[in-house]
Amino acid sequence: MRLVVARCQVDYAGRLSAHLPMATRLIMVKNDGSVLVHSDGGSYKPLNWMSPPATLREGTTDDGQVEWRVTSPKADDTLRILIEEVLSDTRHDLGIDPGLQKDGVEKHLQALLAEHPATLSDGLTLVRREFPTAIGPVDLMCRDGEGLSVAVEIKRRGDIDGVEQLTRYLELLNRDPLLTVNGAVRGVFAAQAIKPQARVLAEDRGIACVVVDYDALRGIDDPSHRLF
Repeated sequence: MRLVVARCQVDYAGRLSAHLPMATRLIMVKNDGSVLVHSDGGSYKPLNWMSPPATLREGTTDDGQVEWRVTSPKADDTLRILIEEVLSDTRHDLGIDPGLQKDGVEKHLQALLAEHPATLSDGLTLVRREFPTAIGPVDLMCRDGEGLSVAVEIKRRGDIDGVEQLTRYLELLNRDPLLTVNGAVRGVFAAQAIKPQARVLAEDRGIACVVVDYDALRGIDDPSHRLF
């Protein structure tokens, strides 16, 4: 990765036009060919960029000013950077990135809820994880205290798409006479947070919503340490 801090002017031409007047900025040139221009603010988003694959050509204008041109082979877009002064120019070999490992994602939640299904509803017991259907596996297939089958869909963030997904599963599961011998398969939508619109839709379709406390599930949350 190449990191250049420079006083520069940036012009983007293509599907739209954008202009950044002369100012001190960070230019990031990644190994994948992408070029990103950042300011010291505006959160993590670049002010302008060219996505990979891209080609960077360094040259000079007719009046001798340093000019970078970044082009894409997939489009006619061009990122033109005029550099007035370079304050820093460094290169770093970051090696192979192992990728982001999130804590509390759906697979972790699924494993924890499979161990403690009764936290979703009293008397709930696990039948199987990743219960297969024709359109994909249901996260948990459980049985309640009355012997009814219960399909559980688990999301980190519960939105309308998750409710729609569980609805499609339930439509298929309720065609299976082995699952409906004691009555219709009901659904439980579990997430660390559920959007209001998703909750309204789920409850309208007879699907129970459960907000999951991840820390409590894995035994980190100790009520004795709370002020309230």
